[in-house]
Amino acid sequence: MERVTLFAEILLPLPVPGTFTYRVPYVLNDLMEKGKRVVVQFGKRKIYTGLVKEIHQNVPEGYTPKYILSVLDASPVVNLLQFKFWDWMSDYYLSYPGEVMNVALPSALKLASETRIVRNPDFDGDISGLNEKEHLIAEAINIQKTLTVSEVARIVEFKKVIPLIKNLMEKKIVLVEEEVKERYRPKTETYVSLTTEYKSEEKLREVFDELEKRAYKQLELLMTFLSLTHDVNGGSMEVKKKNLLNTAHSSEQVLTALKKKGILTVTKKITSRLEKYDAQQSVDSITLTPEQQKAFSEIKSHFETKEVVLLHGVTSSGKTEIYIRLINEVIAEGKQVLFLLPEIALTTQIINRLRKFFGEAVGVYHSKYNEFERVEIWNKVNAYAKDREDTGYRIVLGARSALFLPYSNLGLVIVDEEHDTSYKQFSPAPRYNARDSAIVLARMHGAKVLLGSATPSLESYANAQFGKYGLVELKERYGGMQMPEIIVVNLKQETRRKMMKSHFSSVLMKHIEDALKDHQQVILFQNRRGFSLRIECNQCNWTPTCKNCDVTLIYHKHNNQLKCHYCGYSTAIPERCPECGHTGLMMKGFGTEKVEEELAIFFPEAKIARMDMDTTRTKNAYQRIINDFEEHRIDILVGTQMVTKGLDFDHVSVVGILNADNLISYPDFRSFERSFQLMAQVSGRAGRKHKRGKVIIQTYNPNHPVIRFVIENRYDLMYRSQLAERQQYKYPPFYRIIRIQLQHKDNQFLYSAANEFAAELRKKLGKRVLGPEYPIVSRIKNLYLKNILIKIEKSGKSHQIKEQIKETVDDFKARSRYKAAKVVVDVDPL
Repeated sequence: MERVTLFAEILLPLPVPGTFTYRVPYVLNDLMEKGKRVVVQFGKRKIYTGLVKEIHQNVPEGYTPKYILSVLDASPVVNLLQFKFWDWMSDYYLSYPGEVMNVALPSALKLASETRIVRNPDFDGDISGLNEKEHLIAEAINIQKTLTVSEVARIVEFKKVIPLIKNLMEKKIVLVEEEVKERYRPKTETYVSLTTEYKSEEKLREVFDELEKRAYKQLELLMTFLSLTHDVNGGSMEVKKKNLLNTAHSSEQVLTALKKKGILTVTKKITSRLEKYDAQQSVDSITLTPEQQKAFSEIKSHFETKEVVLLHGVTSSGKTEIYIRLINEVIAEGKQVLFLLPEIALTTQIINRLRKFFGEAVGVYHSKYNEFERVEIWNKVNAYAKDREDTGYRIVLGARSALFLPYSNLGLVIVDEEHDTSYKQFSPAPRYNARDSAIVLARMHGAKVLLGSATPSLESYANAQFGKYGLVELKERYGGMQMPEIIVVNLKQETRRKMMKSHFSSVLMKHIEDALKDHQQVILFQNRRGFSLRIECNQCNWTPTCKNCDVTLIYHKHNNQLKCHYCGYSTAIPERCPECGHTGLMMKGFGTEKVEEELAIFFPEAKIARMDMDTTRTKNAYQRIINDFEEHRIDILVGTQMVTKGLDFDHVSVVGILNADNLISYPDFRSFERSFQLMAQVSGRAGRKHKRGKVIIQTYNPNHPVIRFVIENRYDLMYRSQLAERQQYKYPPFYRIIRIQLQHKDNQFLYSAANEFAAELRKKLGKRVLGPEYPIVSRIKNLYLKNILIKIEKSGKSHQIKEQIKETVDDFKARSRYKAAKVVVDVDPL
C-alpha cells in the first residue's frame, strides 16, 4: 500500500499569528484527525501540545518542517464548530488564534516545556504499577518537589514526554503546578465494609464466638455494623465510618483492631460535584402565572422570526421558571442548552433549581473548579456531543468560560443578568464580551438566544427597540408581590442635625432595628471593600500611595495593612507621616470591612457577615455565605456588587445603599446607566416573598435624576435620556469603540511612542482617532499607561477599519523604534 506524505496545520497556545505546518510521520497517518492534540517541538528546545486544525498534502516551500512527535488523543477534544468560533473571536477582538486557544482549553489539556509539575498530595507512594520511565519521574519529583516538562525530558532522555506525564497525571501521581495553586481537597467519605472472607454466615459465627470471649467492644462494633448495613441501601454491606462509630459509641482503636484481624476493611470515596444528581420534580409541576405564560408564549413567537429575544422582567418576576420551561422543550428535541451567569456567586441557587428538575443532565463549569474537574466536565460535554449519551451533559451552567466547551448541537443559549460587566474579559486577550460572543456561537449552531435582565444594557435594549431583537416584558413581581418602598435619605441634612451614627443615618438604623425585631434580614451595599478608603495626615494631607501604581492604598483592618487593589502590594501603616513627621494620621472614607465592624457595635446581638473579594477567595466561600444567609444563620449581610446580583432570599425586608454618590460620580460615559442598574438590582433583593420590602438610599444629592428613576422604577426614562446623549457624543449603541492602550515603564518613552502610534492611526482613520490620553489610573504594576480611543460608525466598514488597526499595530511592533512599548487592543471596552 502506497504511503501518503501528510502535513498538518497545528494551532499552538502562543500569541503569534496563524498556525504552524508540521510533517506527519507515516506511523501516525491513521491517527491524525482534526481537533486532536499532538506533541510538537517549537524552536530549538521547546515542546508544546497543539491542536490539529488542518491536514493536507501541500509541501511547504522554502523550509523543511519538523515532525509531529506524538498524538495524544484517541478522539478529538475540539470540534470544527469550536475552531470556527475561535477564528471569529480572534478576528473580531483583534487577538491571536493561540491566545483564544489558551483561554478556551483547560490548563490540564495544554502542556508546554515550561509547564511545571509537582507531586500530587493525594499520592500514597505506591509505585508498583509504574514502568521504568514513570518510576524515574516519580523518584525525581520526590527529591526535587517540582520539575518542568523539559527537565523531565532530560531525566528520561527522550523528547516525547508529554504522553508520559499525561499517564502520571491520570494515575494521580503528579499535578500541573497551575492546578495546585487553586487546588481544593475534594470532600471524602470513609466507608466500612466486610472483607470477602467474612461474608459467609459460618465465618461470622466463628468470629462472634472468638470476640465474645476476648474482645467484647469489637463484638459490639461488629454487631452495630451488621445492624446498620442490614437497614440501609437495601442491605448494602458498607456504611459510613462516622455513622458506625457514633451509633456504636465506639472508637477508632476498636475499628483498627477489626481491620488488623482482616474482618472489616476501610475505603475512602470522593464526593465531588460531578457525582450523579437525580431529578426530584417534573417540569410539568411548574405552573406559570398568567403574566409568565404570556411572556413564555411571546418568547416562542419571537423565536420564529428572531435569533435573539430580550426578556426585560422586573426583579422577582419569575424569569427562572420561564427559563426552565424553555430548557425542557429544547432538551426534549435532543439539543444542548448553555445557561450563562455573570458571577460564580449566582450559580449555587440556580444549580439547585435546575438539578431539581433535570438531575444529572446539568453540568457546571467555572474558574473555581480545579483543572482536572474542568477536563472531566469538558469530556462529559464532548461525550454527549459525540454519542448523545445520557451520561453526558445536555445543560451547562457557567460563567463566561463555559462558552468554550465542545458543544456540537446547541439549541438554546440563556444569558441571565445580561447587562452585567462580569461578562467582559479584561485580561488576558482575547478581551471578549461573553454575552455578545454567545450570540455569535448560537448563530453558528442555529440556536436561539434569550437575554434576561431587570435592567438591560442600553445596547441590548436599543437592539430590541430598533427591531433587531425580540422584546418581551414582565412588569409584575411573581405572586402579586409589590415592588419595594424606596426611601431617600439626605445625608447633608442628617449630618447637619447630628443624626448620623458613623456612616448610618437615623432612618437606616431605625429600619434595621425594626427588621431584626421582626426576625427579618438586612442587606447593606457599599461598593468599596476594605476598612478605610485612605489614610491621611491631618497636618500636611499626605496620603500613602502604591509604589507600583498611581492609586491610594486601602486600609484592611483584619491584617492591619495598607493594600493596593490593582497589583496586590501591601505595607504596614507608618507610625508617623513620612512627609512632616506628624503622628496624627486619620482614616477617611469607609469600606465593607469597616461597615461590618461598626454594625457589630450598634447591633451586638445580630449575626453579621461580609461578602466581597476578601471573604470569597476560596472555592466554596460564596456557597457557604449564601447558604448561611438562606438558612437565617446571618441577620445582616454587608457586601459589594456581589450582593446586587440575582440572588433570591426569602426574609430580606430592608436593603440599605450606604453611599449612592460613589456610583454616580465615576467619570465614565456608562456611569449613569451602571449606577441605575446597581441601585435597581440591589433594591430588588428586598421584600422577595412575604411582604413589601424597604430600600434606604443614602445620598448627598437626593434630587439626582438617577435616584429619581430608581425610585419611580422608570428604566424607560433612564434609557431615553442616555440614548440621546450617546447619539450626540458618538458612543454605543450608535458607534463602536476600540481602545488601544500603550504601556511602558518609562513615562517619557511612552509619551513619545503613544504620539507616534496615534499619528500613524490618524493617517488611516482620520478623526475617528481620539487621544492619546492618560487614564484615571495612569500607572499600574510599574507600567505607565496611555489610551487611544477609536470611534467607529456602525456600518459595513468596521471589518475594514479593524484590518487597518491590525496592520498599524503589527507594523508598529515590527519596525518602530518604540516597539518595546506593549500594545493592548480592547474591542468594545467597558
